[in-house]
Amino acid sequence: MSDDHTHVQEFFGARAAGWDSRFPDDGPAYSAAVAQLGLREGDRVLDAGCGTGRALPPLRAAVGPSGLVLGADLTPAMLQAAVRAGRDRDGRLLLADVAALPLRARSLDAVFAAGLIAHLPEPGVNLRELARVVRPGGALALFHPIGRAALAARQGRRITPDDLRAEANLQPLLAGSGWRMTSYVDEDDRFLALAVRES
Repeated sequence: MSDDHTHVQEFFGARAAGWDSRFPDDGPAYSAAVAQLGLREGDRVLDAGCGTGRALPPLRAAVGPSGLVLGADLTPAMLQAAVRAGRDRDGRLLLADVAALPLRARSLDAVFAAGLIAHLPEPGVNLRELARVVRPGGALALFHPIGRAALAARQGRRITPDDLRAEANLQPLLAGSGWRMTSYVDEDDRFLALAVRES
């Protein structure tokens, strides 16, 4: 396992049990972001870096009982917290690295990724792996329940010009990874970048 993976597992493993209680009011923001994906009944969707599975209930509601909802995370403790919260009823949980997903090429209609991009060791390569598993024309949502400035303030830091989530950095990163950005919102109460899988 790489040092990056170990660091991610240690960071989130230590916080998994209390994660949901730290952010109790995020539910509506997750639901609103999922709605922006434009999912339909029967669609197949992955929550990449699903953590405690907060996006799984709105994803299940969007695709209905005939759809497929998967949640993949690298940290066992996060998946265990998802199970304790009962969110495994809304989607199948996978202990998996989003850099090497155990999924067939073009097998999904969409990927939802909350707070993921900041934790990717090789963002371009990792976004290309997400593109691999999505059909051409499928969607990607990169989401965070607060915007870049609010998140930086919460963490006691400033936004730097090399921030991956800055539109000027994210757009070419996505384009080089098989995605075309279609929408970008960075406000105090949400960050949401939407992209379409190129053919």
